[in-house]
Amino acid sequence: MQSPLFPAADPTQTRFDTELLTEFDRKIRKEKIVSCLIIQDSNLVFAYYKNKKHVQKLQKINSCTKSFISALIGIALDQGVIPSLDTPIVHYFPYLEKETVDPVKRSITLFHLLTMTPGFDWPEFGEWQSFPRMLYSPDWVRFVLDRPLLDQPGEKMNYNSGCSHLLSAILQKASGTSTYDFAQKHLFRPLNMQDSYWYSDGQGIHNGGDGLRLTSNDMAKLGFLYLQNGKWQDKQIVPAAWVQESIQPKFRTYERIGSYGLHWWSDRIDPGKDWTEDNWYYFALGFGGQYIIVVPSRDLIVVFNSEMYDHSLRPLALFRQYILAAS
Repeated sequence: MQSPLFPAADPTQTRFDTELLTEFDRKIRKEKIVSCLIIQDSNLVFAYYKNKKHVQKLQKINSCTKSFISALIGIALDQGVIPSLDTPIVHYFPYLEKETVDPVKRSITLFHLLTMTPGFDWPEFGEWQSFPRMLYSPDWVRFVLDRPLLDQPGEKMNYNSGCSHLLSAILQKASGTSTYDFAQKHLFRPLNMQDSYWYSDGQGIHNGGDGLRLTSNDMAKLGFLYLQNGKWQDKQIVPAAWVQESIQPKFRTYERIGSYGLHWWSDRIDPGKDWTEDNWYYFALGFGGQYIIVVPSRDLIVVFNSEMYDHSLRPLALFRQYILAAS
């Protein structure tokens, strides 16, 4: 099934190892993967959908939403809507000025939220088992701000979907419009994303952690945009400097996943070699096996949508085993 954006590759011209690609196809049909797109040199090398309805279905991209939030923050900075990543979040949440609130929280900045280093006690990858408890709270923002601090801001990266939701709330406060409307105007429509949905909390703030739904093809557009350093059809959508800054590895807390930047993950192609332009890839990752993976040195984009809630990293393992080897 051909993507409407990326033309099918000429099989005689593709750089892919066709035998490995055939083996990969056999493997994913045995997994709970509902779609997979592989794009190289701007051409669609491989497209798998579990059934026809998934071609146009709005997929739950879960925490891949975070990488879209990162792009929107970059756009807002470029427009002057947000002054600086060094801006303390107390500027947007005066609640933190109360005497009963830990004063250290007033030093938390947007940079800390983007790198997930505010220092909150937030065991999302621990006892919460990937389900942040803010989802059960009547006020998600207040729930996040009220969490106690375990570390000083900036000291340690700890996976925290609450950071992403605070970023969505900040974008809404700063822009005077909803996160979704801001995204529609400055990202979705420029990329010709015609269908989407974004869940919001009880206060009308769109869920920055995992609320976005898109088609697999539209997920690939974000990967393509970043591969082109934020440019889309000769128009700069996301500042090139922001793209490069946000995908760089900054913290490495989770060896089994990779390093973390500004709401993007990254890792080395060959773990035994140094980080170089030819030896790395970066990716958005969502619970259950949702991925947007970009390999700059190979002009490669890979998208997965899956229902593997007990094995979220399985598609990443298949990518490493087959797609990296085949490309």
